Amino acid sequence: MDPVYIQLRERACRIVSACPRPGFYRDCADACAWSRNFYLTDPIIARLKRFVTARLSDDFGHGLRHAAKVTLDAGALVVAESGGGRRSDGPMIAAVRHVQCAGLLHDIERSRPDHALAGALSARRVLRNYPLPPEAVADICSAISNHEAFKDVAAPSTPAADLIDACLYDADKFRWGPDNFTDTIWDMVTFARIPPAAFVHHYPRGMESLERIRGTFRSPTGRRYGPEFIDIGIEVGWRLYDVILEEFAAVL
Repeated sequence: MDPVYIQLRERACRIVSACPRPGFYRDCADACAWSRNFYLTDPIIARLKRFVTARLSDDFGHGLRHAAKVTLDAGALVVAESGGGRRSDGPMIAAVRHVQCAGLLHDIERSRPDHALAGALSARRVLRNYPLPPEAVADICSAISNHEAFKDVAAPSTPAADLIDACLYDADKFRWGPDNFTDTIWDMVTFARIPPAAFVHHYPRGMESLERIRGTFRSPTGRRYGPEFIDIGIEVGWRLYDVILEEFAAVL
C-alpha cells in the first residue's frame, strides 16, 4: 500500500474511533447476538464459510471481512424484522440461514463486470450441492442479483424473498458508513493502483455517492438505522478530506 494511503487510513481509523457506534448495534443487540450465534453454530453456514474463505480475498475491498460483516448484520436484520429474537420459529431460522448464505456469497464474483448477476449465477451452482430447498436457493440468488446500489432490480417473488433481498441490501449498505473509511476504500485504491493524487481529485464525487445511498434502504429496520451509518460515514469522510487538504497537499 502507498505510504500516503497508510497514513490516511490511520487518520481515518482515529476519526472513526471518536465517532459514536451506530445505534443499530445498541438497539438491536439481541438480534445481533442471535445472528452471531447462528453464524458460529449452523452446519450449513460453517460449510459455506469454508468454501468462501478459499475463494475471497480482501484485495478488492469486498473480501472475507466484508462478507462476514454483511452476513452478521443481514442475519440480525432478519431477526429484528421477525420480532427481535423473542421467537425462534422455523420460518425465522430458515430466513436467517438463507440471508447468511446470501451474505457470504454476494461478492463472490466482485471483480467481474455486472458482479451481482455473475455472483447470483455462481451462487446457484455452489448451492445446488447444499441441503437447501430449490425455492430457498432461488431466493438467495435473487437477493444477490439485487444487492447493487443505483441499479434497477427485479421485484422479489414472495414475502420470504423480499425479506432476504431487503436485509442483504441493507447490511451491505451499512458498510458505506464507517467501514468505508477504515477498510474498503484503501483496499480498493490499492488493488486498482490508483495514485493518491487521482484519489483526492475524485474524492468529492465519491462523497456524493454516500449522500445518494442514504435514501435507498429497503427494510423497515434498515430504513430506521441505515441513514445513521451513512451520516457517520459522511462526517468521517469530510473530516478526512479536511486532513488531506491541510496536511497532505504538499505530497499530492
